[in-house]
Amino acid sequence: MQIGDIRIRRVRHSDGKLRAVASITIDGCFVVHDIRIFERDGAYLVAMPSRKSSDGGYKDIAHPLNTETREYIQHAILESFETFLKEHPEDGSEG
Repeated sequence: MQIGDIRIRRVRHSDGKLRAVASITIDGCFVVHDIRIFERDGAYLVAMPSRKSSDGGYKDIAHPLNTETREYIQHAILESFETFLKEHPEDGSEG
């Protein structure tokens, strides 16, 4: 599996810990949107796309099936996000 494209969109004016939303393209033929990047305790975390369930919790609607794939995707997204932050510092411009 190869992640060929990662697009980051900064979330501005977020009251919570959400910092950005990412989209990834896998093997040039499958796209996953709405992957969220959160900040918690000075570290960034990746959350897969989810929807609210009837019991008030959240359920992933797309996710890796094993730890190795999850770590590969998270590493690629966070590496891209760190590069994005360097190229688009908080200066009021669109990111």
